[in-house]
Amino acid sequence: MFTFPKYREPDFHQEKFEKSPDVKWEKVAQKGVAPENFHSTSMYPEYFKIDGKWILAAQSRMDSSVVLGDDGSLKVVENRNLEVGDKVIVGRTENAEEGIYLHSRGFEDPEDNPDDQFVFRQGRSRETSYARDYDRLFELLNYEREHGNILWVMGPAFAFDADARAAMQAMIEHGYVDGLMAGNALATHDLEGAQFHTALGQDIYTQRSQPNGHYHHLDVINRVRRSGSIPRFIEDYQIDNGIIYSCVKNEIPIVLTGSIRDDGPLPEVIGDAYEGQTQMRKMVSKATTVICLATMLHTIATGNMTPSYKVLEDGTVRPVFLYTVDADEFVVNKLLDRGSLSATTIVTNVQDFIMLVVKGLGVL
Repeated sequence: MFTFPKYREPDFHQEKFEKSPDVKWEKVAQKGVAPENFHSTSMYPEYFKIDGKWILAAQSRMDSSVVLGDDGSLKVVENRNLEVGDKVIVGRTENAEEGIYLHSRGFEDPEDNPDDQFVFRQGRSRETSYARDYDRLFELLNYEREHGNILWVMGPAFAFDADARAAMQAMIEHGYVDGLMAGNALATHDLEGAQFHTALGQDIYTQRSQPNGHYHHLDVINRVRRSGSIPRFIEDYQIDNGIIYSCVKNEIPIVLTGSIRDDGPLPEVIGDAYEGQTQMRKMVSKATTVICLATMLHTIATGNMTPSYKVLEDGTVRPVFLYTVDADEFVVNKLLDRGSLSATTIVTNVQDFIMLVVKGLGVL
């Protein structure tokens, strides 16, 4: 039976916690500007001493401020969203010196740490064996389908392969997808695959370029815009396959965020980068497992806003699992370099990845 790593909160009876002062705060004087010396959050659980009690910030993300409510509650807010009068916690230490404690090892079992200091193969590369990672992922997805929220962050590579599209559609149909975040390209080329059986004009199975195929994705964008929305386009053109089709059919929420290079874009694509980030964070805040596939910028953005933990309604603290999958070691290591150390990285082609996943789960 699948079990989570047990969360071990700090021992607040230790002298450093009992002698720690209450946290300090300063009011915001200018909208969108934090006070000097503001405390910036990480992806880890962080506690703040308020009126003598250590309080965990329940909803967090990296690189944001912590606002203290009049009722003693804590809210993690992007600095651009700070309002005049907000009480922002200040202090740059994280070991209880200023009433702030960052708990980076809450899910670690002390017995799992070997005494040996020198060991081989601690990095993640093309040479890494991912067999246990896949087994663990299968167990996790089966658990999360019943008890959690699985968010997928996808690049357009999925739309370029007929088998990968079919595999992802099967994942949606069998309840393994609770949300999808992507850009204009994934949605456009997936709908192109549904209507023309091509992606960027190449047949999605044979990879052969089709006559005038370079118009296909532009025709799709134009037709979706004429219909006014993706769901209406699916109805108007009797689309019956693909990732986006299956999300619409099964009422899976989608957040599509744009970039400066977008064609079109599709009507649902959010062109305002900060509004897009806000909508992505709303979706991330519901997630308990996040899987990022072949999209460097979306992966880094998602990693920055995904905490390593989630506080459930009954007060239980559980881990949030973050996977990043890419054929390029640079991409998965880029996420680690930016501080998202809680991520599990797999270096492989994402089409191969999803085929292993659907076979391991027995859904295709």
